[in-house]
Amino acid sequence: MSIPYLAQREDQQQLEWIGGSVFSVLLDSEATGGQLTVGRFDVSEGEAPPFHLHNNEDEVFLLLSGSAMVWAGDEEHELAEGGIVFLPRRIPHSYRITSKKADLLLIATPGGLEKMFRHAGRDLREPRPEGFEITPRLLAEAAELSGNVVLGPPR
Repeated sequence: MSIPYLAQREDQQQLEWIGGSVFSVLLDSEATGGQLTVGRFDVSEGEAPPFHLHNNEDEVFLLLSGSAMVWAGDEEHELAEGGIVFLPRRIPHSYRITSKKADLLLIATPGGLEKMFRHAGRDLREPRPEGFEITPRLLAEAAELSGNVVLGPPR
């Protein structure tokens, strides 16, 4: 039996993301036949994406290390190390990292969410362009490409 897809750490694409965080694309829709996207965030305290929703994907966050506040709709919850969150599509949500560092695993199904990260993020294998920034406009454009909607600023 062979493994349908295998990527060692050095083969995984790493993208500069919001606030200087790093998003690693572990599995994308191409590798999984469109079934899912798996990524990993290396983030620092205060990192927070805008309040948003996904029209196409259900999303799971597993906090491997660190702590965060998570918003889903009108609810606010603390997420401790080892905590997991399931966010069905079309549920507005966001998070804010509350520990000095955090390691966050993201799983989205079906696949395709990586298009947003690739559109707005910067591949760390490439030289950093002068003045590189993920502006709210670029983030909204990237979100729209993946069927996501930015609803407001970070919480």
